Amino acid sequence: MKTIVFITSPLALEYVERIRAVDPERLEVIYEPDLLRPMRFASDHIGAPFRRTADQERRWRENLARSEVLWDFPSGSEDETTGLAHAPGVKWVQGTSAGIGQKVKSLGLQDSEIICTTARGVHGSQSAEFAFLALLMHAKNHMHLDAAQRAHRWVEYCPDELAGKTLAIVGAGHMASHIVRLGRAFQMRILATARHYSPGRAAELGVDHFYPLQRLHAMLAEADALVVTLPHTPDTEGMIDAAAFAALKPNAAFVNVGRGQVVDEAALVEGLRSGRIAFAGLDVFAVEPLPPSSPLWGMPNVLVSPHSSSVAPALHAG
Repeated sequence: MKTIVFITSPLALEYVERIRAVDPERLEVIYEPDLLRPMRFASDHIGAPFRRTADQERRWRENLARSEVLWDFPSGSEDETTGLAHAPGVKWVQGTSAGIGQKVKSLGLQDSEIICTTARGVHGSQSAEFAFLALLMHAKNHMHLDAAQRAHRWVEYCPDELAGKTLAIVGAGHMASHIVRLGRAFQMRILATARHYSPGRAAELGVDHFYPLQRLHAMLAEADALVVTLPHTPDTEGMIDAAAFAALKPNAAFVNVGRGQVVDEAALVEGLRSGRIAFAGLDVFAVEPLPPSSPLWGMPNVLVSPHSSSVAPALHAG
């Protein structure tokens, strides 16, 4: 008897074939692209909204009923919360995101015997590059350059640099390790904090000092730049609030490549308006897509990215 693996979200054929090649004698991999949301761009594992025909829905449910392993949580024309109801034999769901805790919770799987695994370790370097794109835009005063170029004006100025600045990181996972590596390349002083503290964590992560989470505000008081890599959990929700922003050095830069729900967006907007926060590079938001009414869209000191910092052509593989 073969183990049935059902691909339930968009995936490049090359990767489907890699899964099949693991053990052709023991694996049957079901890949029917017409049942999946169409890719909107390379490496898109969500896909564009679509509605299956009656025949497609029948095949979709038949495949779910046969499956023991799912590549991603089933989605499509039906309510996502009922998708797994058609897959009584599923033992393992492999997610395509580094953070799937809230998805697992929303589907009622937190106490289930179904094993749910993440794509942690796949997206770290890409998100770290986005973080430094934002930090460099701030340090080099891209707003000055943009305004001068639009006006066709040659206006010499004195940009800042990252070297010698203090970078604070909230979160100490795989993504943070890539941010540390780039921070070292830019000769920054690096601080970090996370849920689990031990005296040896600074050396493990390669930072200058590791703070216990209870001393978050003390760390922020030293920071010229703050990068958040936190997942969304009950403990992290709203952690970066008005008090945290007030603790930052004046004119600090802020980057979020974790989850939008860990930040008090109203407090962030107020900090940006007042100039307390000089610049924000945001890849994630409390509500996604970011509503057109959000003031973040129109702020010149904000870089808005549509939760795409972790995507790269290499993840699509042609």
